[in-house]
Amino acid sequence: MLEAVATSVGALTASGGAIYLFVGTLVGLVFGIIPGLGGPTALALLIPLTFGIDTTAAMFLAGGIMGAIPFGGSVTAILLNTPGTAPNAATVYDGYPMTKKGQAGAALGAAAAASSLGGLFGILILFMVLPVAREIILMFSPPEFFMLAVLGLCAIAVSTDGKMLKGLIAACFGLMIAFVGYDNVSGAVRFDYGIDYLWDGISLIPALIGLFAIAQIVSLYLAGGSIADNPSAVRVSRVSDGIFAVFRYWKTLLRGSVIGAVIGAVPGVGGTVAAFLSYSVTVQTSRDPDSFGKGNIEGVIAPEASNNAREGGSLIPTLAFGIPGSAEMAVFLGLLVLHGLQPGPSLLINHLDVITSLMLSIAIASVLASIVCLAVARQLALITLVDVNYLVPVILSVSLVGAYALESSMHDVIVAVIFGAIGYLMIRFDYPRLPLVIAMFLGEVAEVNFRQSMMIARGDWTVFLTRPLSLVLFLLVILSLSVPFIRYLLRRRRASREALT
Repeated sequence: MLEAVATSVGALTASGGAIYLFVGTLVGLVFGIIPGLGGPTALALLIPLTFGIDTTAAMFLAGGIMGAIPFGGSVTAILLNTPGTAPNAATVYDGYPMTKKGQAGAALGAAAAASSLGGLFGILILFMVLPVAREIILMFSPPEFFMLAVLGLCAIAVSTDGKMLKGLIAACFGLMIAFVGYDNVSGAVRFDYGIDYLWDGISLIPALIGLFAIAQIVSLYLAGGSIADNPSAVRVSRVSDGIFAVFRYWKTLLRGSVIGAVIGAVPGVGGTVAAFLSYSVTVQTSRDPDSFGKGNIEGVIAPEASNNAREGGSLIPTLAFGIPGSAEMAVFLGLLVLHGLQPGPSLLINHLDVITSLMLSIAIASVLASIVCLAVARQLALITLVDVNYLVPVILSVSLVGAYALESSMHDVIVAVIFGAIGYLMIRFDYPRLPLVIAMFLGEVAEVNFRQSMMIARGDWTVFLTRPLSLVLFLLVILSLSVPFIRYLLRRRRASREALT
């Protein structure tokens, strides 16, 4: 392993390797910042361009893109309430409120530091786990996938503090949306209403663009003024405050990184679940859960650390078995095949230097992307002082173009507009959007794996309790649901003590 790392470092410092890495990082930042594009699109465009160049150089390009995209998506999530990629949707819940309070610089600094350190942690985990990757992946089967999805859905119970009923209504609506289209078990088409576009279900990215970007810009336009509620408080020098906060809340950083690396390694679950689960766990374990959603910097650190760490985790099944851990990894498999590399044990044995080149480039890109964005943080933060009337046409155009660019489909644009209207109504009537997003993403995962589990166990529901890993996940679900109740009892006990004194 050390010899392969040395070879990769030599390739980086020679033959233009650093240039390929830098170009990939810049491309990743651009594709991450523009809503609707993201890693799969960037890598898909990259594949034909790498034909004919050295395999190691192609890995530097791909690694630069994969390492930079997660933080690129957080920039617009923090400044404009517009997640550049789906996992960045978890960042908006505290990143954007910080911006409105004039703390955009601190939020960007925290996201940059958390992304860098999370990315490094994810690659470190990949280095450690690759030798035993096979045993870890084979531990997961439909019962474990179902319990993992349920654990993610339990985030609904803690992300709607004080709005439990409204949160449940939003979650039910999200589940209804998740069940539109093909039933992956029976093959039947459900709730398509004669519209061919709905056969594949509602596309998540256009829906997120509508729920966050379009809904928020409509709300801002009607309110008038600028994004920051207190423009005089916007001080971009507070970037360092955000960086130092990451080290102050090192437990939040470590917890988010671990969740991202573990969830990223589970095929089919992806970074969205990792980011939201990391955010939810942070809320659950906080001594002041009511501060989340109102500009708590831990709400930025947790999902950003998780988002970058999952890159290292998702590479584990991709490289070891050819099983993509995410859509981005599925496209990356095409790049490997183009260069004559077959994922699996032979790749780990015969082409270890290629793997270490990829890992090294992702680690460096996650740091480099943060440095590049922090270098222009002052200019980025000043966007929040611009009158919203000037921002509306720009953000609306970028959002709709992003929705269209995903599949070059006007139907996606229509979906973004419809969900923009839904999102605005949810803002207007104070319905939380987080449960809707989680339910949309996890509904299909939970349904398919539940039905497969029942088929495997011939209808015996105890299959979820007899498998060790599934049982552990079940206990975590119970613990997750119990935390709000325990916190409520502790609050009542504290209030009674204060009343007696």
